[in-house]
Formats: sequence, C-alpha cells, structure tokens
Amino acid sequence: MKTLICRFLVHRGKENIALDFEPEKTFVLFLRKLIALSWSKQNRCWYCLCNRNNFEQIKKAALQNNYSIDYHLLKFGLEAKLPGPVRKSDLVEPSFEATLVANTSQSNSAARMCQINAVELENFVRHLVLKSYSPSTIRTYTNELLQFLVILKEVPAHTLDSDRMKNYLQYCHQILHLSDATLHSRINALKFYYEQVLGKEKFFWDVPRPKKPLQLPKVLGEREIGRMFNSISNIKHKAILFTAYSAGLRVSEVINLKLKDVDSDRMQLFIEKAKGKKDRYVGLSILLLDVLRAYIKKAIPKPKIYVFENPMNPGQQYSIRSAQKIFEKAKDRAFVNKDIGIHSLRHSFATHLLEKGIDIKYIKELLGHFNIKTTERYLHVRKETLVNIPNLLDELNKSVTLEW
Repeated sequence: MKTLICRFLVHRGKENIALDFEPEKTFVLFLRKLIALSWSKQNRCWYCLCNRNNFEQIKKAALQNNYSIDYHLLKFGLEAKLPGPVRKSDLVEPSFEATLVANTSQSNSAARMCQINAVELENFVRHLVLKSYSPSTIRTYTNELLQFLVILKEVPAHTLDSDRMKNYLQYCHQILHLSDATLHSRINALKFYYEQVLGKEKFFWDVPRPKKPLQLPKVLGEREIGRMFNSISNIKHKAILFTAYSAGLRVSEVINLKLKDVDSDRMQLFIEKAKGKKDRYVGLSILLLDVLRAYIKKAIPKPKIYVFENPMNPGQQYSIRSAQKIFEKAKDRAFVNKDIGIHSLRHSFATHLLEKGIDIKYIKELLGHFNIKTTERYLHVRKETLVNIPNLLDELNKSVTLEW
C-alpha cells in the first residue's frame, strides 16, 4: 500500500500540513477538489493550511485512493510548538492542534523548544523525505531527534560539539536507562542530523557506541512447523503462513504481495521494494500455488490488488498485526512453547536450507540481504554442526560409569 506522510510545516509565516507521497497526478487532482492545495518549490512538497477540516479531507482522500496515512510527524511538529502537555479536560473547546497532540503517546515530552531547533527539526524531516527513507524510519528518527531537542530546550542543537554529545549519551544511559537498541537508534538519528543535514563530517567518529549483543535467530523444527500448519483450518490463514515459510518472506512482504507478483508460468514470486527498496525474485512452491488458488477460489470478496486483503476494505492489504495473530494462534494450537513470532518462519526457512546443503550465497539472495554477514548468523544454528561435535559428558560416561 502507498503511504501518505503528513508533517508540520511553517511556510510563508503560516502553519501548514506538508504532504509527502509518491507523485501521482490523479491523487493530486483528487486532493485539489477537496482542499486548497499548493506546491512549495522551496520545500519540494504539496501543502495546505493546518486546520481540522483540511486534515479530515486529507484522511478521506487517502482512504478513497488506497493510501495509508502517517501523521506522527504532524503530531511531533504541533507538540513542539505547544507550551506544555495538553489535557482535554483543561480545554472547553479543544483546538485541532491540542486534540491531535493529546491523542499521541508522545504528549508527555511536549515542551517549548527554541525557534532555531524547531526549524532544525523541520529541516531534518525534509532531508529524510528527500532521501526517500521509509515512513517507519522517518517516524523513528524524528522521534529520537525530538527527544534530544526537548532536552536542549533553548540551546541551539547545531552549536553542540562531540564532547557535549558524549555527555548527553552518558545521560541517556545512566539517567534515562535507555536500552542498547534504543541508544543505537538515537545515535543513528543524531548521526544523520549532524553529518547528513548539517554536513559535519565524522562528527561521531570518536563517539563510542554500546556493544551490540550477538543474538542468534530463533528457529522452529520441521515437525513443529508441520504441526502448526496442520492445526490451521482456515484456508486464508494457512496460505499466509505457507507463503511466509516457503519463500522466507518478512511479514510485511507477505501482506504487500500483489496478485500480479505471482508468476505461475515461471514459478516465481516477485518481491517488490522490500527492505532497503530492493526488488528480488523467490521460488514459488507447487504446494503454495495450489493453496493460493484454493484460497482465492473460496475468498469472499475476491482479492482485487493484493493476494491477502482486508475483507472489510477490499483493495487494501491485510494488516501485519492480523498475520501475527494467525501465527500466535497456530503456535498455541500446536503446543509450541518457544518464545517466537511470525518472523521465525523466515529464520527457519534459511536454517533448513543450510541444513539441506544449499550454498549460503544463494540463501543470501533469496532472503534479500545486502551483506553476507547477516546471512552467516544462520551458520550458528545449523543442526548438523552441533550434532557432529561429540559431547564431553557422554564421552566421559563411556569410560567411567557415572552415577545419577
């Protein structure tokens, strides 16, 4: 599904909603019938005045044109300009800005930042958008920078040096007790701001990062997967999990799979613009093809665009959370006690191929990894490697009878 990103933009002295989306003439024309939409050459985006009516019309247009709408950045921008946390009970007639901010989980961090930093946040978001970062990355990075700017308050962010940055990261670790994963995410966002937006080369050159733990993929055995698949009676649910395992797909790739991407002549699935905006082909299982045909034959209503669609909104993809719930229920029915999610099907796919002697270079391409080191993690969980190593306790028991 296409994504429409709404963000806060101060342009020509007025507060606006900036719209970022893949250029589509028909969608622009549709919007212009509903709202007064203008193009900003300076900011390279479409925009309209920031008010409740325009926002509601934008949501309406997105729904009717098969766009998912992401307005976290609009919330962040409004939050930054408001004087403090907003509570609906404090307002007789909540403004559009107050209502939108009050509905976000980030409202506790609302604080007035200096105008310079508000502009820096705006430039930061624009840079991310122009570099075509994914909506989730834009949302994450913007949130991380916002937390940083709230702490700075009146201190202009561009004046900090690497020593003060080290002090801030020490504060994040010792006072805020941020996890290693969150610290990495915050450092990545700050590194992008200082080196990409401000152009300060090697600003983080001597800023240490927390050591990343070596986490091995959690894998299911073939019998466990078989029990899970056999526990599912709903043909659509079975097709979703079959697709994830048979091609080693991420859950986002499963729900983004379109009918036109299933090539039964060449027995391939085309995975379009996956992680890193990378296209790839994967094999189409004969069994999976039969299951998909059976599912589509029985489906009411019939899928129009995506293989797996929301039955309440034909033409819109199935939700990631729904696919995750299908896996969780199948796992419980099959009495699989491992602490795993649907992504373990992808891990299991790679590990099982390694165990069957498939070269790791081919597995890398099937998974869509950029770096072979990412794929090499599966070498650590390959069953044959462990089976062929003698256990010292068993060897000792052969020569000396142990009591137990």
